[in-house]
Amino acid sequence: MNLTEKIEKDYISAYKAKDAVRLAVLRLLKTAVKHRLVALCRPGGSLSDDELLDVFVKEAKQRQDSIEQYGAAGREDLADRERAELAVLHEYLPKPLTPEEIAVLVETAIKELSACSAKDMGKVISAVMAGRKGCVDGKILAETVKARLA
Repeated sequence: MNLTEKIEKDYISAYKAKDAVRLAVLRLLKTAVKHRLVALCRPGGSLSDDELLDVFVKEAKQRQDSIEQYGAAGREDLADRERAELAVLHEYLPKPLTPEEIAVLVETAIKELSACSAKDMGKVISAVMAGRKGCVDGKILAETVKARLA
């Protein structure tokens, strides 16, 4: 079962179970997928699992940013709602790598690329991110590479 079919199946289950949060998130995902299809000039088509993963990562990042902003503004009620939505989104994302795992990947990439200065930071980040879409937190990765190459 691909991700599109899983979303559709979960959407129907959430609707029948009257799970408002899950239903709202899945509706939002379906809408985001349609917007992405229109942006790619493929209305009525479908997205590959990699393209869907891009949509999921973008939506999760938006939720994370909203949580931070609501928290800073003292709106914990809205931040809690975003956290609940983010928890549902995490079910569709691959398991994130820990900072320790990211550090190991960074060390490996630095050795493979013979990186030695901050100018090589982009190359190292690209090498680590390749093939690990949705698994690597960009902020942690950038901080790790910067600390290692500085």
